[in-house]
Amino acid sequence: MKNFSAGKYISQGSYKSFQPEPLNRLWQIDDMSVFALLSKADRFLGRLDMYSEYVDIDLFIQMHIAKEATQSSKIEGTQTRMEEAFLSKTDIQAEKRDDWEEVQNYIQAMNEAVNMLHTLPFSTRLIRLAHKILLHGVRGQHKQPGEFRRSQNWIGGASLADAAFVPPLHTEIGSLMSDIEHFANAEDDHLPDLLKIAMIHYQFETIHPFLDGNGRTGRLLITLYLVSKGILKRPILYLSDFFERHRTLYYDNLMRVRTHNDLAQWLKFFLTGIIETSQKGVDTLNRTMQLNQSLEKQIDAIGKRRADARILLNAMYKKPIVSSAETVALINKTPQTAYNLIADLEKMGILREITGAQRNKLYAFEPYINLFEKL
Repeated sequence: MKNFSAGKYISQGSYKSFQPEPLNRLWQIDDMSVFALLSKADRFLGRLDMYSEYVDIDLFIQMHIAKEATQSSKIEGTQTRMEEAFLSKTDIQAEKRDDWEEVQNYIQAMNEAVNMLHTLPFSTRLIRLAHKILLHGVRGQHKQPGEFRRSQNWIGGASLADAAFVPPLHTEIGSLMSDIEHFANAEDDHLPDLLKIAMIHYQFETIHPFLDGNGRTGRLLITLYLVSKGILKRPILYLSDFFERHRTLYYDNLMRVRTHNDLAQWLKFFLTGIIETSQKGVDTLNRTMQLNQSLEKQIDAIGKRRADARILLNAMYKKPIVSSAETVALINKTPQTAYNLIADLEKMGILREITGAQRNKLYAFEPYINLFEKL
């Protein structure tokens, strides 16, 4: 990026805040290694989106969203596993409920924000609505959910005096977020969308416009932007998995833009994440279809209960945890018939009892969950 400057540090007396340069300006990108990765990222992301049209994506979409939710929250220190994301609150151990609720909020924020894109553009209003959902009833709920901060925050350190990074003054947030909105929706700059969202994510995390939840909100915006631009038809990219596995690099590359004006390195890291995650997404969808075909053959051995087995497993592709009572309702048969069906599927290694209790047992769709947990 020719003559790129990320911004400048401004003395605020006892500390220095960082004032980023606006995004909505003319860009000249001359780093061919960025363009090489961009071409590959476009190709692999397009392949993922195309692949999703050849499967019944509505069956599998909630698992992709749950994967993104658990990994994005994991970056912030939560420890909710994939199968736990589909449990009810009463089935979660008391010491794990705070983490579980944050993951549930992320899932809800993703689902509702994607739906809001039918009536709202990618905008500061959408961002604030998503943030409000993310922080509802969880840690940070008293830190102005859905509202830009009205005081100074910082990253790292115990106070402003020893902070690793101090974002811009709260009085600058309105204009800086408005700049992001104009940059995101500008149609005359011809900058590729994948570079745009990489820059938007960096800028958002630099502005840190909320008192809490900036990391989760900023990662949520990536998927929302790609859906809003029609690059993805559904939110099936779990990029937070890549960020979580390379957490140190993720934060270091964001910081390097501010300290060394090295935007190219951040773009290359981001595009590498798009490539790797898209490849994994295609592989997961492919293995899901292979699992589906394999299970079709397995349940033929059940005999007269195979129709009930298909009904149950189709429901579990959307929600891979089920109780015996839910099974009764799904197949519309007697409790004893449901128990016999569950027992058959347990013997085949398709279901696994996860509570260890004598009553109110829950069963996980083991091979399906493993596709996502062991990526």
